[in-house]
Amino acid sequence: MGLFNFIKDVGEKLFGASEAQAATPEEFKKELAKQGLDASGLDIKVEGDTAKVSGDASTREMAEKIILSIGNSLGISKVEDNTSSKDGGAEAVFYTVKKGDTLWKIAEEHYGKGKGAKYTEIVKANTPPVKNPDLIQPGWVLRIPPLA
Repeated sequence: MGLFNFIKDVGEKLFGASEAQAATPEEFKKELAKQGLDASGLDIKVEGDTAKVSGDASTREMAEKIILSIGNSLGISKVEDNTSSKDGGAEAVFYTVKKGDTLWKIAEEHYGKGKGAKYTEIVKANTPPVKNPDLIQPGWVLRIPPLA
């Protein structure tokens, strides 16, 4: 739970807006469903460039993926997380991609030297928005899950 910061002008343009304008809660819910993310039990509100997500998520991982999906869309600079989950899952670390980053480098930074091959765990934890591991964008916020 907390406040997550994103870059308002970086992210997926979900609804054809020509400028950095946030989607409506209904549009976010439709997009989340298309991405296979279960937002049932969650309330999503948008106030300017801030999204507020509250309620009970099916898992901590699902709540985090929903927060990232909303935050990594054009027009959102902050997501307030007021969610809970019944699974009690461990919270992941969040990382903002910088110019020159690779998923291998990020994996070694978070999991330790020689563990770059664990980048596949980061890809799994961030699908969507990561569709191609070779094409991550500076400004994206990624979920770095704890290793099992």
